[in-house]
Amino acid sequence: MARAAVQIKKKSIYGVHPGVLMTQKWIAELKTKTGRSLEEWLKHIKKAGPKDEKERREWLKNEYKLGTNTAWWFVERAAGRGAETGDPDLYLESAERDVENMFSGGKAHLRPIYDALLKLGLKVGKEAKACPGQTIVPLYRNHVFAQIKPTTQTRIDLGFALGDMKPTGRLIDTGGFAKKDRITHRIPITSLDDIDDEVKHWLKVAYERDAK
Repeated sequence: MARAAVQIKKKSIYGVHPGVLMTQKWIAELKTKTGRSLEEWLKHIKKAGPKDEKERREWLKNEYKLGTNTAWWFVERAAGRGAETGDPDLYLESAERDVENMFSGGKAHLRPIYDALLKLGLKVGKEAKACPGQTIVPLYRNHVFAQIKPTTQTRIDLGFALGDMKPTGRLIDTGGFAKKDRITHRIPITSLDDIDDEVKHWLKVAYERDAK
């Protein structure tokens, strides 16, 4: 008897973004808080709402007093987009695509540097995880403690959450602390040789600063 083929899903190197889990919780509470489940909202929007997406958003805000972010998200979902923001599996699939797109074209040659930085970031501590977006790859512990960003076609900026620490060595102040951003410092990386002990040190410092 022929054995049925079993497809084993590859485990992603990435972690699920905290925002996805928050969205899942929000979706689960929609019926209680708004009187409609997500499916009911989407069905109602398609049936009773305007056809134009901008008009749909305004309709949801004016008619149902929904917040701007909620209205945007409902309209996106009604149009068949954005499911990955509330589905861990879809998010991880999207994360893989985002990284491929991030390091394509003129930035493709930066991929080995990214891979090395990602490996280093994930090894900095057992609670470290990477949660890619479309243009950056943040590294999380309890919050973002570092981020990998292909800023130009010749440079990746490795950012760190170091608070008001005075920059020393290769550290560059991003102005993030004054703007209340998480990422406050960065080190430019243009080759694998730039990933030295100083980079490893600041990754460890940033990771430890984000302990509970």
